Amino acid sequence: MNDRPVVTIGIDARAAVEVQAGRGRLVRELLRALAERDDPHHYLLYARQPWLELQTDERFAWHLINARDPWWHMRTARAANRECDVFLSSNSYLTGLFMRTPAVPIVHDMIAFEPTMHPNRRSTIIERLTLGPAVRKAPLLLCTTQATADALIARFPRAAGRIAIAPLAATPPDASELGGDERTALPPAGFVLAVGTLEPRKNLPRLIEAYSSLDNQLQQEHPLVVVGALGWKTGETLRSLQSLGSRCLMLGHVSDAALAELYRRCAVFCYPSLGEGFGLPVLEAMSAGAPVLTSDISSMPEVGGDAAAYADPRDIAAIARELGALLRDETRRAELSLRGPARASEFSWARFARDTLQAVLSACP
Repeated sequence: MNDRPVVTIGIDARAAVEVQAGRGRLVRELLRALAERDDPHHYLLYARQPWLELQTDERFAWHLINARDPWWHMRTARAANRECDVFLSSNSYLTGLFMRTPAVPIVHDMIAFEPTMHPNRRSTIIERLTLGPAVRKAPLLLCTTQATADALIARFPRAAGRIAIAPLAATPPDASELGGDERTALPPAGFVLAVGTLEPRKNLPRLIEAYSSLDNQLQQEHPLVVVGALGWKTGETLRSLQSLGSRCLMLGHVSDAALAELYRRCAVFCYPSLGEGFGLPVLEAMSAGAPVLTSDISSMPEVGGDAAAYADPRDIAAIARELGALLRDETRRAELSLRGPARASEFSWARFARDTLQAVLSACP
């Protein structure tokens, strides 16, 4: 790509500051990886606040626009039309709808079009209103897994032939910054770990019912530890968690260092999600050497490969059978612990940045 003319690329970088996990992590790691490349291209980072931790050179500049949605998108589109050759819409389909400059949206998932997963109502309304027009207008759409690309084409057939795939990566877990008090407060090794915002598609009520069906000795030896902030429609999930009593420990949101230590200590990391655009916690857990049990649908098999165990997330008996088998089989867990880091190493943020950059440049006129 070094023989290409210098291109000015606009990026919606709001999530670097405004979103802690998920899309925020994607944007932060993308910016870091782009900064480490030696490409000559210029990057205009549109946001409300700069991400001050980013180490950059003269190729990068922040363009701060202090406005609420939807005005932020309108003002950003107006500025990007003047300043950029191409624009990466990392966190919304709306900006590109106001642009003359080519805009490449990232389609993170198709959850908004799956009412059985009870997605966030506000996000659902916005995505349902804007993704269709974005598909019609965008020269190219970026997905992080083939599973998401397939779901996008099933919903919007005209997207076929205009999709690029850029897989995400896992940031290597680091527990070295974990303070002594925080380390002591974490549960001792041997628990079943579940991670994710408490929302319906994370499927915790089925996991809890499956866990509850295990024999009492397994539950006593391997309590359930749940990490994640409260999301929406949490009533059923919270009631299920509370029904376990002392067999369940809810930690809420924890630091990255604490999460790394939890991955290291768990007997099994269980992620029976009903649907994911990528399923980043699966890759994070594998990179830490945690034995992983996850869903056999959506993007999870694409991410986990042969380094994870799988179960039908809609079948409580199947989850219980696989979870119980793993907890009883130390040899199998050790095998997955060895395979996980090797599988995770096949993904990198440098590769994500490369694939994203190639897609964005290919959209330039």
